[in-house]
Parts: sequence; structure tokens; C-alpha cells
Amino acid sequence: MRLATLDRKLLRDLKRLKAQAIAVSAVLACGVALFVMATGMYDRERELAEAITPAVESTLPGVEVLAVELLSPARFCVYVDHPEGVDFALCERVTRLLDDYRAHWTIDVSSPGPERPVRRPEHFRRAIGGTVKLKTVDAKRLRGTLVAADDHAVTVSVHGTAHQIPVDEIVRGNLIDEDGAE
Repeated sequence: MRLATLDRKLLRDLKRLKAQAIAVSAVLACGVALFVMATGMYDRERELAEAITPAVESTLPGVEVLAVELLSPARFCVYVDHPEGVDFALCERVTRLLDDYRAHWTIDVSSPGPERPVRRPEHFRRAIGGTVKLKTVDAKRLRGTLVAADDHAVTVSVHGTAHQIPVDEIVRGNLIDEDGAE
């Protein structure tokens, strides 16, 4: 009788361990899936930016596309700037220019705001000396002073330590308005 009770207890413990092992495997799989989804999201943003930027910039004189960011699987935002500023009429013109995308996407068009997107080498060169916040493809986050930028890499000083990051590895970059509220 004691042996049967021990066998049942052992069987119950094994089932519990199996359930825990399955749960751990599921968590690990989800983590990998989220990383793959995030990487895919940034790739999709770059694809959209590569298609949208030349279309907008060549059609609307003076308009610069700063970034295209996915807000959800069916929504993206195009951040634009213009030497005379960004108003509702300009946002509407950009939106109309992107009509072909509207069949499958919800599109937001916005001014840069206080955390101006910086994505391309020329954006980084103009921001030298400013405070930037960066996120890389491997989810590394940096906030510091942009001290150098060329076509291939940027250098950010964080607490006196210089970090060189290839431009191709930056998935998010913003110039922080230190005078404004964050």
C-alpha cells in the first residue's frame, strides 16, 4: 500500500515537472518569436521608408521624410519636416500622396515633435553635439551626446565613454530636446 501511494505521488510530481518544462519552453519560444517579430518589424519599417521617402521627397519640394515607424501591424506613421514648418495642410498632402497604401494601412503623418527622429547619416551629422537616444537591432539602448557621424557609423558619448554604432544597426534614433519636457 505504501508503494502504491509513493508511485502515485511520484507520478503526480512528474506530471507537474512536465507541465513546468512545457511552460518554460513556451516562454522561451515566445521570447524568440518576439525577437523575430521585432526584427521583422524594423525590416518592414525600412522597406516602407525606402519606398515612401523618395516618393514624398521628389513630389513635394522641401519636404523631408525623417522616419517611418510601425505603430501596429496595420498602422504606420511618417514623420516629415519642412523648412517652413509642418502644418495640417502638409500632412494632408503627404497622406494623399500615399493613397495606394491606405487600402491596407492606416497612415499617420506627423511633425518631428520634441524627440526628432534621426535615422539617416545626414540626420546624424546635423545632430552632432546634441543629446540622442538610440536603440539598436539587438535591443541595446543608449542615451548620450552625439560626437561624430559619417555615412557608416555614429559615435555617442555616454558618461565620458565613446560608443561607435553602425548606422545600419540603429532601429530607432531620436534627438532629444533638452530644453523641452520629456
